Amino acid sequence: MLDKLQSIYERYHEINEQLSDIAVISDQEKYKKLMKENKQLTPIVEKYLEYKKVVDANVEAKELLDSQLDPEFKEIVEAEYLETKDLIVKFEEKIKILLLPKDPNDDKNVIVEIRGGAGGEEAALFAHSLFRMYSMYAEAKGYKCDVLSLNETELGGIKEISFSIEGEGAYSRLKFESGVHRVQRVPETESSGRIHTSTVTVAVLPEVDEVEVDINPADLIIETHRSSGAGGQHVNKTESAIRIIHVPTNTIVDCQDERSQYKNKERAMKILRSKIYESLESERTAQIASERKSQVGTGDRSERIRTYNFPQGRVTDHRIGLTLYKLLAVMDGDLDDLIDALITSDQAEKLKSGEVE
Repeated sequence: MLDKLQSIYERYHEINEQLSDIAVISDQEKYKKLMKENKQLTPIVEKYLEYKKVVDANVEAKELLDSQLDPEFKEIVEAEYLETKDLIVKFEEKIKILLLPKDPNDDKNVIVEIRGGAGGEEAALFAHSLFRMYSMYAEAKGYKCDVLSLNETELGGIKEISFSIEGEGAYSRLKFESGVHRVQRVPETESSGRIHTSTVTVAVLPEVDEVEVDINPADLIIETHRSSGAGGQHVNKTESAIRIIHVPTNTIVDCQDERSQYKNKERAMKILRSKIYESLESERTAQIASERKSQVGTGDRSERIRTYNFPQGRVTDHRIGLTLYKLLAVMDGDLDDLIDALITSDQAEKLKSGEVE
């Protein structure tokens, strides 16, 4: 690990020297690439320098203890030796986490798809609640949330919605949200006060560029149709909605939220690229997850990952056995406790599997 840290430290200084070179500054592509690498290495280097200071202090304390000291001073040195010894262990754990292989998608924006599952209108209403939850979380984080496609019900629920969340580290924070979300509550239409259980499916896809997924236009069937759904004078007036079928993978994307056919096509292609990229990545992800024997991070849409129990005011993440009694806060976008716990669990599994670079 120390050799790895030293080589990172040397590379960090090499990058900083290059970043002050006029020739590099004028080459925007190279400059941006180096700045990105510099940003990735900075937290590791900072932690490494702190670690080195603690190690030096520990060695110095050990050398002093081996010499003749008066009892009072020896007690002070012993306390410092033990303190720095504990700090070394803590720093090593933190550094190991920083050295874990970085998910190449972590810095990407995301496309989130939410679909009502079992439970009819109640599922659609909860799908709307989840969209509100994620959009409020995005707002709190300073991310930009933009609806790409929306299919609503007459009662204000959502049959299906696709939306993008743009911001630094968006995928790293939201990637564990894929799966089946279960809600237990009394619907407003339920006169007897009986608790209903409904499900909603969430998929979180990294947003990818055209260069990352090569789509042959000949493999696409592009259809236009009239928008359908609740409300709005524009509905069913013009054929601005777009349906794109990628024949080799039988991936179908429907986009009807914009009045412009061109904008709907652009948005549909964005979703299609992310879906195809996800299918290419899923096999690799599933293999890693099975090796870890952990459900965190599989992104399996059929897996029940979380239950929102309204009568008891609790939310439970089944993958890590975490229950929080702050359901209303969670529904208002306060997701950090859940997300941080999932990230910590995933890191622990990676460390256990020896995935440190």
